Amino acid sequence: MALPCSRKLLRSMSSSYKLHCSNHQNIVHRSFHILSTASRDHDTGDKQSSMEYSIFKKAGFPLMGTRGLSTSMLSSDASEGSFPSELLSRKQILTPERKLGQLQDLVIPVTNFQNEDKGLMVLAGDVFDLPIRKDIIHRVVRWQLAKRQQGTHSTKTISEVSGTGRKPWPQKGTGRARHGSLRGPQFRTGAVMHGPKPRSHAFKLNKKVRRLGLKIALSARAAEGKLLVFEDLVLPTHKTKNIVSFANQMEESKKILVVDGGPIDENLKLATQNLHYVNVLPSIGLNVYSILLHDTLVMSRDAVNKIVERMHTPINR
Repeated sequence: MALPCSRKLLRSMSSSYKLHCSNHQNIVHRSFHILSTASRDHDTGDKQSSMEYSIFKKAGFPLMGTRGLSTSMLSSDASEGSFPSELLSRKQILTPERKLGQLQDLVIPVTNFQNEDKGLMVLAGDVFDLPIRKDIIHRVVRWQLAKRQQGTHSTKTISEVSGTGRKPWPQKGTGRARHGSLRGPQFRTGAVMHGPKPRSHAFKLNKKVRRLGLKIALSARAAEGKLLVFEDLVLPTHKTKNIVSFANQMEESKKILVVDGGPIDENLKLATQNLHYVNVLPSIGLNVYSILLHDTLVMSRDAVNKIVERMHTPINR
């Protein structure tokens, strides 16, 4: 008995739901028809339709449905009569950020110490846009620090310590421990056993890895926006205030590395020798450790060309 009753109840509920949906769809279609007609007549100047259009607008009826009825193209070049200019967005469209490490050529502005515009320069993507690899940087820095270590540490062995070679007391009969020399490591002022001797701490690192480390360091500075390219590094005078005023204009720059293509200009050398936060290098001496020690890298156009040429030179085996 319960089963037929539930079926009747479900049938009645489904029929009422279908009737309600059909009525709702009819109302929506009729409303959209009235709204589209009113909006079209509103543009042409019909008063009755304009009144209906204002009523719908005041009632808060969603006007998104009329967008599907419009076939006009909205652009900033359109005249004011076709579409109100105040409704067009004036916001700038933000382009997505460039992906790093794609080996793409970079275009960078060229300037000088007087902050003058000197055009643009294209940086080779296979030198200035490599993926950042900390392991390569770590290997190159360890190789540099080990290679520059002096290795002059030295201690004296038993043959180098000053003192007599005479046996201090007889081998037997005194009750004391046996000793053959007073220059042994167990005595005061004696020798040092297994102590350090002058040697080289350098170890071998492949040229490909060294070159890759320099490329990655340059790519990191270019990705951070801390790579500046100058037309030249010529200063009018040797006064230090020229470099100080330039460094003060640069934000978030604590240490600056200036790289020139050829011999360092004498005025530049004199202007920077009293500043501990500005160092100057020729392009042949540019290295990974110096780039990491300075947060801003300033290179001349000639230095960039020479670095790219050096990176593109085949490695001699």
